[in-house]
Amino acid sequence: MGKLTFTLQEYQEAATKYRSDLLMLPIIGIGETLKYMTERPGIRYKENVAAISGNAQFAPYKPSRRTGYNLNLDFRTLETYFGSVVANFEPNSAVSTLLGAMGDTKGDGQMQTPTAMHVLALIAKSLSENLNNAIWAGKRNANGDTTLDLFDGFDTITEADITDGKIAAEEGNYLKIDEALTTANAVDIAKQVLFSLDPRLRSQTCYMYCSQDFADKYNESYLLTHAGINYNNQYTQTVVEGSDGRLILCPLANKAGSRFIHVSPKLNMLVGYDQMGDVENVMVKEYEPFILSYIATMFFGVQFESVDKRRLKVVELASSGTSQQQQQGQEQGPEQGQG
Repeated sequence: MGKLTFTLQEYQEAATKYRSDLLMLPIIGIGETLKYMTERPGIRYKENVAAISGNAQFAPYKPSRRTGYNLNLDFRTLETYFGSVVANFEPNSAVSTLLGAMGDTKGDGQMQTPTAMHVLALIAKSLSENLNNAIWAGKRNANGDTTLDLFDGFDTITEADITDGKIAAEEGNYLKIDEALTTANAVDIAKQVLFSLDPRLRSQTCYMYCSQDFADKYNESYLLTHAGINYNNQYTQTVVEGSDGRLILCPLANKAGSRFIHVSPKLNMLVGYDQMGDVENVMVKEYEPFILSYIATMFFGVQFESVDKRRLKVVELASSGTSQQQQQGQEQGPEQGQG
């Protein structure tokens, strides 16, 4: 294959022709998280979402009965924020990177001759890593310059709801764990969470959104406490013991460092974006010699559909500061540990 070069016009034409595909690539790139959540396309700025409940009920037939019906709407706002990116790239280096990526697929069949669109797709997909990292930890800062500043992630929303009293022990949707998580107690903590769930939440298939560290400690703890039981025939446990397979462990890389575990059905975890309007855009410009700029705009945001105890349980873990200090002491070795 000869040396590939693309003109500015070819990049610009590709950005226009494949606009919708390029805008969708960052969303596709966070698929490892989105497969455990519910996507809401077509959301531009704000949309009210609500869980509906009421107290009306069937009773023995009486023609004269008139019962007042209280319709409860738990309104929450799913807000997607308008974000932009200007990613400068050097065309020749971008093409070299693309060809290197293509080399990994030769055993599965030759890819079609790369085009300017493939270069732009490589850049667009690279944006998804930062987008994925912000799904839990994002904190809206209109003056910020990173994806973490674009929107409030689920952990940030959780903190605000705890402050407002919407998530609280009295509401039945909050549990504080006082002891530090270890391999000795992880199974007990997971069961404590399970047993604390509202029966209507427990009856549903739910995910336990947690860090990989929690899942690792759960597996180690399960191995230690169930070694002699004949059904313990695998190391990796995918569900919490005693949940009848309905509470599924869901360790996520972007949950690392979070002090919260969330238990919720997939339908309650909303990820909003637009993709349907004409405000979002992709373009390529040249602002200086030999350097092109990939410019894109898009809407993105997350929200719980409801924080009612029938839809969500938030577990706040104890600070791991003590265990981290102990670990540092172990890393120093016995010579430094002795005073």
